Amino acid sequence: MTINLLNYDGKGLVDFCTGIGEKPFRAKQLLRWIHQYGTADFDAMSDLAKGLREKLAVQAVIEFPQIITDYVATDGTRKWLLAVGAGNGIETVFIPEANRGTLCVSSQVGCALACTFCSTGKQGFNRNLTVAEIIGQLWIANKTLRSSVSDNMPAHTNRAVTNVVMMGMGEPLANFDNVVTALDLMLDDHAYGLSRRRVTVSTSGLVPAIDRLRERCPVALAISLHAPNDALRDQLVPINKKYPIKELLAACQRYLLAAPRDFITFEYVMLAGVNDSITHARELIALVHDTPCKFNLIPFNSFPGSDFKRSTAETVRVFRDVLMQAGLVTTVRKTRGDDIAAACGQLAGQVKDKTRRTAAVRIEAIQ
Repeated sequence: MTINLLNYDGKGLVDFCTGIGEKPFRAKQLLRWIHQYGTADFDAMSDLAKGLREKLAVQAVIEFPQIITDYVATDGTRKWLLAVGAGNGIETVFIPEANRGTLCVSSQVGCALACTFCSTGKQGFNRNLTVAEIIGQLWIANKTLRSSVSDNMPAHTNRAVTNVVMMGMGEPLANFDNVVTALDLMLDDHAYGLSRRRVTVSTSGLVPAIDRLRERCPVALAISLHAPNDALRDQLVPINKKYPIKELLAACQRYLLAAPRDFITFEYVMLAGVNDSITHARELIALVHDTPCKFNLIPFNSFPGSDFKRSTAETVRVFRDVLMQAGLVTTVRKTRGDDIAAACGQLAGQVKDKTRRTAAVRIEAIQ
């Protein structure tokens, strides 16, 4: 059986190379060819010995998800639907800005956490993505975007993706081991060379996994908060019933001891008449008074079957101003790619053989 080298980080490639009788330094060469240069053809890896290339051709492959659709929004946002087998598809979104390019990466086929305002949560859950399927999204984006900018520039000088956010389909920390291995590749100087400050993991609040991430691979952390109290958050983010806000904030405090940034980002989707009142804003101020943080207010993006409505621009402005007057750094996320359903909360993909909501979900991160 051939081995997909996209599933391996640097250590994994060292083990693979030594296992086939090669020197450990070959792992760094493979990392550069695969991830920096976007090469999937062993014959093109010119500084590898011919004998090694012949071994690789027999024993290994470099396989990534296949592109089903590739849409570009009027604002330049780009969304790929990628096939991951058995009729399932995941979505990956690239958001270009003047000084950076951010890739929103999926970690699961669907999601089991069933946040009520999220399109992905309505799709059900099929399975965790492999390392190759996670890092393959970054591989595809760099390869595709690089060639669309210039076919003549050396691969390593033209990386379109400068930031990665694990905010696509799925709960990243429920697929802990595979996500962290992918993070290792993103941070590896011989692969993508991103800084910890430019890689963000967003979680709905799996407290034990937040602690594990702090110990294993601390990157920037974002929390999908969306409510200032447990009663409301229980309705919007059901995992709150297991890990209530007090426990979540304590985990955030612990995380800051190792985090590359000195604050936690709290994401807060603005739902008309649900969580967007001045009273809610004041509750938030009291809630986070001893947690260094910033707020990212997210206008709700509608999807078929949703009963929620977007807060008005004026409501969002007033809510933001209340937080800012209390000294909290607060931004309003600009809606990008909504004409191709690529905006926050709209990612749905194709999810087959969904688990039932009442079924027990195996969450690696909390075992």
